[in-house]
Amino acid sequence: MIARNDDTFLPLTPQRFYMHPAWKGEKGLTVSSPLNGFTAPLPENGYRYNAVPNVENDRLGDYEESGINEKNVAMSATESTYGNERTLAYDPLVVDGLDEDLIVNMVLPFIESARHGVEYLGQLIKQYGSPAGNSVLFSDKDSVWYMEIVTGHHWVAQRIPDDAYAITANQVAIQQVDFDDTDNFAWSEGIREFVDLHHLNPDQSGWNFRHIFGTMNEKDRHYNTPRVWYGHSILNPEVPEEPESAELPFIMHTEHKITPEDIEYILGSHYNETRFDPLGHGAEADRLRYRPIGLNRTQNSHILQLRNGVDEGLSGVMWLCIGIPEFSPYVPFYTNATDTDPSYSETPIKMDVDVDSAYWLHRHMGMLVESHHSKFIQQNKDYLTELNRVFRAHIHDTDEEASGLTGKALTKHLTEANYKIVDHTKAATKDQINSLVMQGLQLSQLTFNMDKNL
Repeated sequence: MIARNDDTFLPLTPQRFYMHPAWKGEKGLTVSSPLNGFTAPLPENGYRYNAVPNVENDRLGDYEESGINEKNVAMSATESTYGNERTLAYDPLVVDGLDEDLIVNMVLPFIESARHGVEYLGQLIKQYGSPAGNSVLFSDKDSVWYMEIVTGHHWVAQRIPDDAYAITANQVAIQQVDFDDTDNFAWSEGIREFVDLHHLNPDQSGWNFRHIFGTMNEKDRHYNTPRVWYGHSILNPEVPEEPESAELPFIMHTEHKITPEDIEYILGSHYNETRFDPLGHGAEADRLRYRPIGLNRTQNSHILQLRNGVDEGLSGVMWLCIGIPEFSPYVPFYTNATDTDPSYSETPIKMDVDVDSAYWLHRHMGMLVESHHSKFIQQNKDYLTELNRVFRAHIHDTDEEASGLTGKALTKHLTEANYKIVDHTKAATKDQINSLVMQGLQLSQLTFNMDKNL
């Protein structure tokens, strides 16, 4: 599993979820960015994949963000990452290079493994350069890779061990790089010579990518490292309280197996049950000290799961949340599908009163829950718990019903299953909203009881 929150600068940047069809023998295809003028040709053949782009892509850029292609290769891009001024002095960012808004378009339809994704993107960065620091996640049925692009042309990628996990925020995370271990590390051409030439390694020994290329400043201590620490504390409760440490491990091990529900909790968290919770009861200085993981400006949150215990045609599941992560469900979509319910694929720019689109439906509900948080949060948790039960049962039943199906018949069956779970989620969410509104009407402060006749 790989997972990420896609946060934007504004609370409302509508996104849609759709299945991009495969193509074969299409000549002259190109992509271009309205943001920095980048343009590039696309290969003539591309695999089917799903994506979560902006609705106003002609103005705000595509930002397809995340998906699983028909070869069961998952990609999530990007986590904004910042190189330091020492390294950027010698390899500055390329203003019109390949940025986050087109990285998925340029890579996911053309890769056949997670490692291939790292190599393919690495070649594109060599050719076009990068206008920003971007970290990218890749996975397939055998491996997970995390790639950090930190200057105009230099990057390092590391394979996450099978018995481990990694949590990162908006700063360089990879630590010691073993250049003799090409099974678990990959890097940009000439990166060691670049570091030696410009005397960039601050350590007496070793080659710590975070120390050489990363930052550790006041912003990091309040914006980034606390999020990593809190995620560690959920999966490893024994970890010490060091939310501002510059040396939090990149690779972590835990004694229990990690579930999608564990990841959902972390992605929606805000230092729950600590003095740093902005919705808690700690001192104001503590409540406002650190940037939480889940935000109201999280536009989509996703878990890309490749299941090894089923046939390959059933393997890919994208758990997609397009509301505030703490308050909204992660709906499971089989990615071996050709279509998506219009409530996801045809998101309008603005909310309709009928709230028929999934994006606006869940935005509406999140606003209601947060507006009376102490009164509504338990009901919201009960709603999400019940939906997770339904989602698990839905996947189990769909897997069983798909027994013996292959090819187009299987894809059709899974497409229909996706429509079915959207219908259930939409009905449950509308019921939840109706209940919250009716309760909210009774919480008004504009009331005065004296006589039942008055």
